[in-house]
Amino acid sequence: MTDSAATRPRPDLLVDVQSLAAELAGDRPPIVIDARWTLTGPPGILSYRAGHLPGARFADLDTELSGRRGAAGRHPLPTAADFERLMRRLGVNDHSAVVTYDALDSVPAARAWWDLRYFGHENVRVLDGGYPAWVTAGLPFTLEEPVVVPGDFVARPGGMPIIDADQAADVAKNGALIDVRVGERYRGEVEPVDPIAGRIPGAVNLPSAGNVGPDGKFLDIETLRKRYEELGLAVGAEVGVYCGSGVNAANAVFAMTLAGLETPALFVGSWSHWIADPTRPIATGR
Repeated sequence: MTDSAATRPRPDLLVDVQSLAAELAGDRPPIVIDARWTLTGPPGILSYRAGHLPGARFADLDTELSGRRGAAGRHPLPTAADFERLMRRLGVNDHSAVVTYDALDSVPAARAWWDLRYFGHENVRVLDGGYPAWVTAGLPFTLEEPVVVPGDFVARPGGMPIIDADQAADVAKNGALIDVRVGERYRGEVEPVDPIAGRIPGAVNLPSAGNVGPDGKFLDIETLRKRYEELGLAVGAEVGVYCGSGVNAANAVFAMTLAGLETPALFVGSWSHWIADPTRPIATGR
C-alpha cells in the first residue's frame, strides 16, 4: 500500500488493538462499548460475560441500539430519548472518546458507530478486527463489569444522512442505491430471514462482507475505494445503502467513509421495512 493521503489509515474512524491498549493505559481512556451480536444468537451479553476488554460496557443491538421491531423494520432507529438514556447509562459524556467493537467483522460495531454519529457524537471509532484481534495480540481481557459513572450525553438526531422507503425508491431511479446483502438474497433466490425475497427495483449489489478480510480487519483504504468506484457511481449522484434491517448497511456506510468517499445515506428500515407495505414493487433475478 502506498503512503498517500488516499491510503493512510483513518485514526479518527478506525483504531488497531495496540493503539487502543495504549489509550486504555493512559490518563484519559476512551469509553469502550462491546456490541457483540449475531443474527441467530446466542445473545451477545453471554459473550460479554465470558470475557471482554477491560472497562468495556455492553450494548444490545436488538433492544438498545435499535428501536422496537415492527413495520419500520427489524432494527429501526431507537428514539432519541432511549438512545440518550443508554449512552448515559454507559457513562458517555458529550466530550467522551468512544470505541466500539464486536466479535469479528465490525458489522454490529459499525451500527453502534453509526448510531452515535447519527445522534450527534463525532468522537467515535471502531476497533479493527474486534475482540478476536485483541485476544490474538495477547492483550488482557476480563470478566469484571466496570462500575460506571453515568454520563451527560445529549442525543442530537440528524448527524448522519438517512432515507426512508420513498426516498430509497427515488435514489434507486436517479442515483445509486446499493444493496449490501449477499448476491443470493439480492437476486431473490433465497431469503433466510425476511418473509419475502427480492430487492428494491433499481438497486445494485455489493455485499458488505467484502469490506473486511478473513481476519475481520478492514481492507486497506485504496482497495475499499476501488470496490465502490467499480460500481460506476456518478460524481454528484445521491447514494444510499440498505440491507435486511440496517445493520450490515451501516458497515458499508463506515467502509465508504473510511475510504474517503462521500458518506452515503442509510435506509435504516431496509428490506424488512420495504416489504411491510405490500404495494411496494419487488425485483428478482439478475
